[in-house]
Amino acid sequence: MVKQAVEHLKPVMTKSVATRSRAGMTLSIDNSVMDRFGKLLRCTWSWYSGRFHKVIRGQDLLGIVLTINHIALPLHLVFCPKQGRYNTNKADLLIFMLSRLKAVFASEGIDLTTLPLTMDSWFVSQPLRERLHRLGFTKIIIAGKSNYTFTIAGTKQDASPWKKELVLHDATWGVDVSSCRVQAHSPTFGAITRFFFQKSTTRSYYLMNFSQVSMRGAEIWHIWKQHHVIECFWKILKSIFHIRSMQLQGDGLYTALLIKVLAYVLAIRVQAHRTFSKLTITQIMRNLSRDHDLKTLLTEHFHLPFLTT
Repeated sequence: MVKQAVEHLKPVMTKSVATRSRAGMTLSIDNSVMDRFGKLLRCTWSWYSGRFHKVIRGQDLLGIVLTINHIALPLHLVFCPKQGRYNTNKADLLIFMLSRLKAVFASEGIDLTTLPLTMDSWFVSQPLRERLHRLGFTKIIIAGKSNYTFTIAGTKQDASPWKKELVLHDATWGVDVSSCRVQAHSPTFGAITRFFFQKSTTRSYYLMNFSQVSMRGAEIWHIWKQHHVIECFWKILKSIFHIRSMQLQGDGLYTALLIKVLAYVLAIRVQAHRTFSKLTITQIMRNLSRDHDLKTLLTEHFHLPFLTT
């Protein structure tokens, strides 16, 4: 997966700052939970599901995805253990994954720490923020939780009331949603920039700038806009490549996951060719299964030998 990412990164990294910004390069971090009912499957744990409103069993997949030019390139995927005593937590696992990726990309001549990080509210913590800074990442945007308390203009309250009270400005250059950038103080994080925005007429959200540098609202929003790409990546793996159907036990679980990810990467490569450039991945998969032979496709477009043994 790293080789694929390097192919996309190297031509862009040598360009101007404006060109790199337009490419939308970020490292998006997110986890996806799949409900599983098999008792012999590996990496399944129990947790409360908001969807089913009860405790069920499932697998939690943590992923780091490179977003560039609206494409999601998976870099590292790991099944997470259940949180709790004597178990590795997600923060430790995330730092381990980023450290390995940083070393691998450094061997290819790319400094991964120059790319901004985006995460959802699950990962919000001061210790994780400090560890990411020590690792070298300077731009970090994280979704905020509604129950976090912070002070703005001398008034201290939870985020939920602030969402209702703050006046959001109309969409402007660089920010295509109603938004408001404010300086706040948190008992946990100290002085920090909050970016409130409204995606619909009824719901408001906010982001926290965990970066070591100050950023304008337009820059914060531009970085966060790329985060939806990893959500699309999870949706494609589930709906098109059916990762929920993986039934292999033991190490076969990761073998099955690798096959699914390789199929996704192949679909991305196929989509880059002119013949398929205007098709979605769903349309490509239907087209291939109906009108094309995989052996002929690989030979014609990628000039690769196809093993039949």
